[in-house]
Amino acid sequence: MRRQLILVALVVLALRLPFLNQALQGDDVLYLTEAAHAQIEPLHPKHTSYVFMGRDIDMRGQSHPPLNAWFLALLLAAGQGVAEIPFHAAYLLFSLIAAFSALALARCFSPYPLLATLLFCATPTFVINGTSLEADLPFAALWLLSTALYVFAVDRKSISWLIASAAAMALAALTAYQSILLVPILFLYGRKWRLAQMAAFTPVAALIGWNIFERLSTGGLPAGILANYMTTYGLQVLTQKMKSAVALTGHLAWLVFPALWIPSLYALPFAIGAAFYDLNPLFWGSIGVGAGILVWCGRHWRDFLAQWVLIFFAGALVIFFAGSARYLLPIALPIAILATQRAPRWLLLVSLACGFALSLALAAVNYQHWEGYRQFARALREDAKSKRLWINGEWGLRYYFESEGGLALHQGQAIHPGEMVVSSKLSYPIPFSSGGGVLATVAQRTVTSSIPLRIVALEGRSSYSTTMFGLRPFDISRAPIDQLSSELMIERKPALTNLPMNAPAAEQQIVGGVYQLESGQWRWMSQVATILLKPPDQAEPLTVQFTIPAASPARHVTIALNDHAVASQTYSAPGAYSLSSSPLKPDGDTAKLTITVDKSFSVPGDSRQLGIILTYVGFR
Repeated sequence: MRRQLILVALVVLALRLPFLNQALQGDDVLYLTEAAHAQIEPLHPKHTSYVFMGRDIDMRGQSHPPLNAWFLALLLAAGQGVAEIPFHAAYLLFSLIAAFSALALARCFSPYPLLATLLFCATPTFVINGTSLEADLPFAALWLLSTALYVFAVDRKSISWLIASAAAMALAALTAYQSILLVPILFLYGRKWRLAQMAAFTPVAALIGWNIFERLSTGGLPAGILANYMTTYGLQVLTQKMKSAVALTGHLAWLVFPALWIPSLYALPFAIGAAFYDLNPLFWGSIGVGAGILVWCGRHWRDFLAQWVLIFFAGALVIFFAGSARYLLPIALPIAILATQRAPRWLLLVSLACGFALSLALAAVNYQHWEGYRQFARALREDAKSKRLWINGEWGLRYYFESEGGLALHQGQAIHPGEMVVSSKLSYPIPFSSGGGVLATVAQRTVTSSIPLRIVALEGRSSYSTTMFGLRPFDISRAPIDQLSSELMIERKPALTNLPMNAPAAEQQIVGGVYQLESGQWRWMSQVATILLKPPDQAEPLTVQFTIPAASPARHVTIALNDHAVASQTYSAPGAYSLSSSPLKPDGDTAKLTITVDKSFSVPGDSRQLGIILTYVGFR
């Protein structure tokens, strides 16, 4: 056992040390935001706001409880700020807890415990996501620790082991909501000991206790705020859930190298059906293997490890919406152990070598992706310090440019002449207005890798991080990962006195509060819209043509010229209208039109604030 522990520790160190200087990635910035707020409110790191997809959100609705933020808060308090190497070194603790817990469980269930543990360590998500500051690896570590302690407690009828397991379960619950899936899994294992079955409900008790504490002390229920955001952003719609289910099935095949789980004939229909959607063998082959694992577990449902896989996977289909591979890390170990029960030793060794090779190659591509953001921010450091810089992107790009003084872009925001915008083609584009100017490219960078594997790319079809890009578990491609650009807003005078919303010059004359062109004719505006017009040669009425849709609560519309109200009207029902002022001839070469409505609304799946539909503005 001691030699095995030393070997496992050395393997973990060998996986982590080359990536200690990994650039911050993914949702790291979310947890760092909470950790920074914990310096002010230590008990409430989530009681702050964050700009997400161009809108301010309440971090109490973020999809993880606060334990990971507390851990980062301790690192911040102990140091002089965020530093990649010491922070990633600190997260080695969770990698070691996960690996040692895996070894302890493998010794209980596997004929080859060391091989089963190393197969777990070779899982792509363990190798890749172990170098992030997200909550996934800490949660998997606490999940495995809880399970190992629980198994020891039940097998030995030990109260002390059971107490230790309950404590680990509580910590797991404060790391991720999906910890509730521990309840049925452990409840079934402890069926011969009533006290153990009662202890299995610890995650539920911990989550309820934390939510009540937050409700009483901050006035908000985190679970309720999260549910509201799920509805607002359309994250639980059926089509999204189906895509997530397909992606998770494909990811299941790669938790251990697929050669260990050649699917049975029962899984053949799933592979054939998948081929109709995507002929790439990486897709339909993964679906076949993943479905084969589920079929095998279903046929052996009395086995504890099979129950573990089936219950967690079923829960994942209900809980998750993005289909990310990292969600399945808690079932990588039981699948690895089951593989050691089925496969010969030589095949286990070959699959282990292939698994490590694939995972390290994917981790190298991941490293180059996020390093591209860090290098781009460093290259533009002086521009960020001398000009106001807005960030139209998320993830590591957002973190590194905010570190240089950049600000997150809000939806519909106006970018004024002299200001800069940094954009990523890969992340969700935030619509903004040109403020009457035109963007000129200052710098560009293509983020790519010479390794022909992609876990996310502009033209890739991988669902490793999200189903937004595709449904394959990863992709074989040389496509660019991302295209970054920095653009400077240059002042431009309005050219048109009459401005239909589909005019080519509309983008240059819209300052803010008006969204992209739709159906080639019209644009939604938010509650306030600002547009620049060229003044007429002689006095003309200022006219706005618009439609109040049935879904809109807006009824009162006001138009102002150079900040002075010139026309206002209340409408009793939805419909198409035209609102005009008396004849006007403003001084100068630019007239600023402001349109205001009394109310706005939003719809599920669309984060914009919507008021009325504009078709035309101008002097006529």
